[in-house]
Amino acid sequence: MTALRAALLALCAVAPAHALAQGYPSKPVHLVVPFPPSGGNDIFARIVAQKLAEGWRQPVLVENRPGAGGTVGTEFVAKSAADGYTLLLGNTGTLSINPALYTKLGYEAARDFAPVAPLASAPLVLVAGPASSIRSVGDVLAQAKAGPGKLNYASSGSGTGSHLSAELLQSLAGIRLTHVPYKGTAQAMTDLLGGQVPMMFSVISPALPQIRAGKLRAVAVTSERRMPQLPEVPTIAESGLPGYESTLAYGIVAPRGTPDAVIEGIHARVARITTTAEFRERVDFEGAVVLEGTPAEYAALIRAQSDKWGKLIRAAGVSSD
Repeated sequence: MTALRAALLALCAVAPAHALAQGYPSKPVHLVVPFPPSGGNDIFARIVAQKLAEGWRQPVLVENRPGAGGTVGTEFVAKSAADGYTLLLGNTGTLSINPALYTKLGYEAARDFAPVAPLASAPLVLVAGPASSIRSVGDVLAQAKAGPGKLNYASSGSGTGSHLSAELLQSLAGIRLTHVPYKGTAQAMTDLLGGQVPMMFSVISPALPQIRAGKLRAVAVTSERRMPQLPEVPTIAESGLPGYESTLAYGIVAPRGTPDAVIEGIHARVARITTTAEFRERVDFEGAVVLEGTPAEYAALIRAQSDKWGKLIRAAGVSSD
């Protein structure tokens, strides 16, 4: 009798979640982007939102909630109802870097989010300005070793992928560079083109037109394999630093506690979207590659990136200031 009662209680607990999943979505879904419009996060979100809305026949509204390196919008989703109607376009910065970068954070990625589906992985490219003598990773290492701290590099801001890619290079190569942080990629790129700084790690899409126009020199990419957008450019790993890899992964997460059936339903729909030619072409245009995987595999990727960047941030003493 006790076993039967326990089984009935368990069934009653599951029934509301199952009912929710059966009727999901029955109203508009909000996909929060914790950054301003027009960036990579926003672009991926709008492609997916449009296709989700077509498949579900319900509006999927992209909601930009920028601020504090993505922490404002991310915290908003972490504290939202766990019903599948508020989702987050997460990335390596908000889910794996910020928890180690900020001493006071209103969310804990591992505790507060349920990974749903990965979308894309974007490496960076090490670019040198027109007046720079840097033509290879070997040149960077040689100059840095000849004059520790004398070689400057620009970044899109402290704690960004642009900054941490250089910190990883220093850590693996045993060199010391001088960091010149800017407020965003555009400002850093302007000074790079003007010769005020000799090099920087940039996401590929804003750098690609300058590379193709001959205004910037592509030195190496940060991915494990060469990128189809820059097939002639070597990876940093093959340029003398085996094991080097720095990429920004994008994906969708939901508040922890969202019913498994809802998560599985969203994942299945997103997985179909990421196989379409339209999505793959846009990802390629943005200098990224499509990521595929189950919710569990995406969770494992977030954990692995959290471990990697957390260790580097602590070892290098990087702060959000």
